[in-house]
Amino acid sequence: MTGIAEWLASIGLEEYAQRFAENAIDLSVVRDLTEQDLKDLGVLLGHRRKMLRAIAELKGAVLITPQTGAKLVPRDDAERRQLTVMFCDLVGSSALSARLDPEDLRRVIGAYHICIAEVIGQYEGIIARYMGDGVLAYFGYPQAHEDDAEQATRAGLALVDAVANLQTDIGAELQVRIGIATGTVVVGDLIGEGAAQEQAVVGETPNLAARLQTLAEPGTVLISASTHRLTGGNFEYRDLGPVTLKGWGETLPAWQVLGTSGVESRFEAQHQTRLTPLIGRDEEIDLLLRRWRYAAQGEGCAVVLSGDPGIGKSHIARALQERLQAEPHITLRYFCSAHHTISALFPFISQLERAALFERSDSPTQKFAKLEALLAQSAADADHVAVLANLLSLPPNDRYRLPELSPQNRKEKTFAALLAQLDGLAAREPVLLIFEDVHWIDPTSRELLTVTLERVPRLRVLLLITARPEFTPPWPGHAHVTTLLLTRLSRRDGAALIERVTAGKTLPEEVMNQILARTDGVPLFVEELTKTVLETGLLQERDGHYVLNRPLPSMAIPMTLHASLMARLDRLAPVREVAQIGAVVGREFSYELLNAVAGLPIERLEEALGQLVRSELVFCRGEVPHAVYTFKHTLVRDAAYSGLLKSRRAEVHAAIAGPSVATRLRCALVRAN
Repeated sequence: MTGIAEWLASIGLEEYAQRFAENAIDLSVVRDLTEQDLKDLGVLLGHRRKMLRAIAELKGAVLITPQTGAKLVPRDDAERRQLTVMFCDLVGSSALSARLDPEDLRRVIGAYHICIAEVIGQYEGIIARYMGDGVLAYFGYPQAHEDDAEQATRAGLALVDAVANLQTDIGAELQVRIGIATGTVVVGDLIGEGAAQEQAVVGETPNLAARLQTLAEPGTVLISASTHRLTGGNFEYRDLGPVTLKGWGETLPAWQVLGTSGVESRFEAQHQTRLTPLIGRDEEIDLLLRRWRYAAQGEGCAVVLSGDPGIGKSHIARALQERLQAEPHITLRYFCSAHHTISALFPFISQLERAALFERSDSPTQKFAKLEALLAQSAADADHVAVLANLLSLPPNDRYRLPELSPQNRKEKTFAALLAQLDGLAAREPVLLIFEDVHWIDPTSRELLTVTLERVPRLRVLLLITARPEFTPPWPGHAHVTTLLLTRLSRRDGAALIERVTAGKTLPEEVMNQILARTDGVPLFVEELTKTVLETGLLQERDGHYVLNRPLPSMAIPMTLHASLMARLDRLAPVREVAQIGAVVGREFSYELLNAVAGLPIERLEEALGQLVRSELVFCRGEVPHAVYTFKHTLVRDAAYSGLLKSRRAEVHAAIAGPSVATRLRCALVRAN
């Protein structure tokens, strides 16, 4: 079988070949598709069932392999890493084994394992080990993601529901208890042999997750303090207070996760308690307000905010909303997701569900009524209601029934309905349309966003798009589109932000200088490192300012930033070791020194450095062999360094200081002269 089109043809569903191609789905991806993904792609119910059976056959033995979920890729060396660990245990398994025939028990445990594997894989975790009725899973290894703790917690809630809904024909509902913890571990050492071989995790975190699991009630998820801090406003919790855990001399805080909070954006989830005022972005806000005046008068326009993670894109969007609160207008907010890059129209579906106030407990009839009420605001006709109901996977009813359509015709009608909704709203009042994180946009949404942008000049709409630098706009240059590249804060603005975080209390000068030096003017880095310093107990408040109560150590990477920084390095896994060796040298390192220490063939070393430069993790000055490389951010360098075992750091330091390296550098200098 040569491709996805041939596979679809082999199961009689070749009409979806174009839809799969539009969403960049090939045979390497199709095994990971879920029923929700197929819904998002517009696959009909009967065809979804047929396709899911074919996908199961395509997976073959993978479903019952202990490593199902994301593939556990072996690593050559152990490493230090922030990891979220989950322990999941089947409640009452001993009673089941006493009551059921061994073959029946085998079938139940097999179904339970398949269910666990599918859910863990859906949330980008890996299953490290099955232990009878228990499962150990990792989130953040071998590939870190910006939201591993959040994904683990969502997986825990999903597992509680999925296991409870398993059809096992044993006359009782299955239940699990789950414990989740986040912390620094050493991972990667191979233990065991043959099929029992696994990559072990060493540290306090797995033990803490296991103890929390034993404390959890059936059907509940408990998380540690570190996981709670990272998941923030994404969930509703019940504070269990200090709990006593076996093996710990002191009581530890723990939380039960009750459900998702319904917060709309990642930015809002991270700033539930207090949002610091926007600093150093007056020019950007002034430009946006001018563009808003044009839009409100009928000259629609668009602004693209581009910048690195943490530079302040979402904060600016939020500040603009606050500035416009007193003016009559409508705000539409769309959010792309790193986990839905192939889910067709994911941001549009999510926005409709939020705007219509859908609840999980709503019946299809209730959802239809809510959708009708929402679309009435834009004077939508019956055809548009039927099309958008189909987009939201609502079953057809007597009033709204969509005829059989080809995938292409369905897409065109869906685009028309969504564009008509925007037209209707803009006819009522000016519209602020915010589209965030478009570097993660799915292909179908990108196509619709492009069409929307081209219509904007005829509408009372300001379209505000946020993206990271890697996003390449698919539209040509337009007079009504302005792109703003956000730069780092100046030292003065960085100091002002620190003062806002400390509530006006002055920090010792050496602490202030180290924060500013290590955060490189990135607002999120400044905020999080300042908060971390305040929480360490390093400072003591005295007469309205802070003083050091002990010598200032090197500042650790804030836990809230660690996953994001490691995710950038993990995306370059084949060349990450070169970045780590460079990090041992410092923020700046030369090609000649790296070549002397790394012990790699010249071609491989130069290719690795080229990848690091192209990814903009490091900057290059000069030409090889006299090139000098600098990490773009101090904290990225720190993240690379922190991933090395202490023993490996010592080896590299010794190599740098060794006589052979000094000799090679002297020879290189002589050749250069």
